[in-house]
Amino acid sequence: MKRPAGTFSLGLDFGTNSVRALLVELGTGREAATAVHPYGSGREGILLDRAEPNLARQNPADYLSGTAACVKAVLAKARKSVKGFRPSRIVGIGIDTTGSTPIPVDRAGVPLAFAKDFKRNLNAQAWLWKDHTGHAEAAQITELAAREHPEYLAKCGGTYSSEWFFSKIFHCLRADPRVFEAAWSWVECCDYVPAVLTGAARPEAIKRSRCAAGHKAMFHDAWGGLPSRGFLAKLDPRLGELRDRLYGKTYTSDVPAGGLTKDWAEKLGLPAGTPVAVGAFDAHLGAIGAGVAPGKLVKIIGTSTCDITVWPADRPLADIPGLCGIVDGSVLPGCFGLEAGQSAVGDIFNWFVAGIKPGGERRGSHEALSRRATRLRPGASGLLALDWNNGNRTILVDQRLTGLLVGQTLHTTPEEIYRALVEATAFGALTIINRFEEYGVKVGEVVACGGIAEKNAFLMQVYADVLGREMKIARSAQTCALGAAVAGSVAAGPERGGYASFADAQAAVCGESPRIFRPDRERHKIYRELYRLYRELHDAFGTRTWTGNLHRVMKDLLGVRDVQRTNDGG
Repeated sequence: MKRPAGTFSLGLDFGTNSVRALLVELGTGREAATAVHPYGSGREGILLDRAEPNLARQNPADYLSGTAACVKAVLAKARKSVKGFRPSRIVGIGIDTTGSTPIPVDRAGVPLAFAKDFKRNLNAQAWLWKDHTGHAEAAQITELAAREHPEYLAKCGGTYSSEWFFSKIFHCLRADPRVFEAAWSWVECCDYVPAVLTGAARPEAIKRSRCAAGHKAMFHDAWGGLPSRGFLAKLDPRLGELRDRLYGKTYTSDVPAGGLTKDWAEKLGLPAGTPVAVGAFDAHLGAIGAGVAPGKLVKIIGTSTCDITVWPADRPLADIPGLCGIVDGSVLPGCFGLEAGQSAVGDIFNWFVAGIKPGGERRGSHEALSRRATRLRPGASGLLALDWNNGNRTILVDQRLTGLLVGQTLHTTPEEIYRALVEATAFGALTIINRFEEYGVKVGEVVACGGIAEKNAFLMQVYADVLGREMKIARSAQTCALGAAVAGSVAAGPERGGYASFADAQAAVCGESPRIFRPDRERHKIYRELYRLYRELHDAFGTRTWTGNLHRVMKDLLGVRDVQRTNDGG
């Protein structure tokens, strides 16, 4: 159903470094205004500890101040750019956040970080998705579940990750019992923000996200929701006691979390009672903003990468080892949401450019390196890398793995290394697609979104050549915020000027860019040979079961290099 022009939905996207607001006109799909507000705490919004490289936290106060600043800014822009715009024409609000990013809260749902006794304590802050301090606890959870409740692991790929909910809480219990004991409950960021805006912050009153619970907290209706009290108690009796103070029901993002409170309405300049959708993770709503559907894989390419697709809930679906979850309704109601991803992609390139600083600021920028790397033939450098600089999210699910670069010589150049790093992330992406298809989930179409996909044509062409598939780009530059706005419009419903379903909303406001990157047959042939070597390294360093001999890897790389340089006339 087409909405009348002049009806809007507001999407709020809480990322790793900032919050973004996007105002979408529902009748036309026009993105009327956008605003970004950087988080004020830490380094680019992240609280770090030099003594613990696995630690990454955020100040929950930044979410609230960012909301107010961003919404005010986007409304001010809309008033200037949209004739006759009024905030009363906003029918709904949707929210996405990073995850798993759990926050320890008191009985009223107030973050412990707001209390005087805890405001300087990093363990009382939000535990950002990329915090890996709970790697030992994740291994212990995996071991116990594999032994006593393998069904818990079957829906999340067979291994519980240190990036996820219970690993972080369990680590807090061990590392800082004072914070753990002070916390009445723990709330995901994507649940916390809608709860505050709607005045339902008490832990027992919050409508918890199906997306967050299913993908990161082993929640499933088949075993009564969260892992059993007895299971958690075997890890530590205090975890078992905490279970009763968490939640037993979850909701999809087409459901309203509630209406905007009078207090927040005044802060934001919006009407009280405006419906706020149940929150979800950024990648899942980003997939909606990119038009995800069965057979279509959406790659949200940023500092890390999330790969999302869906599968009809009424069709059989195997459990797929190594995934970040198979959850009914986590993306689209009526479909299983399937999540995979890579723990570092843009972060790897940024490390090389900002950390290593090859060639200085001018010759070592992303743009300069991409230009020079584009001129290189695949394999001509003799280099091959593994994309594990921040661990492996899928399919190995091992955050203790690290990066690797093979084939360096005294003649290796910065652009050759840069290309090898890009190729490594493409090989990682191919490994994920292969895993989907090995278990019957066919990928007929790949759509990328995010700043890297839009700005770096070199990377997109490498991905097309490695995957041997067309790489499309979502029309919107802000697919996560757009997906959140879609959720807000569906939560509002037709009676308030929104949409009846995600399908209706996607048809009206989502689309793809006309630019398509198509694979080159000859380059793909070379990459198939390099991918064979990548898989040798992948399996040798990443699995316990690999048997073989790596003696040929360096020699084979040199062989590929020599052929490609001869073909290039070098």
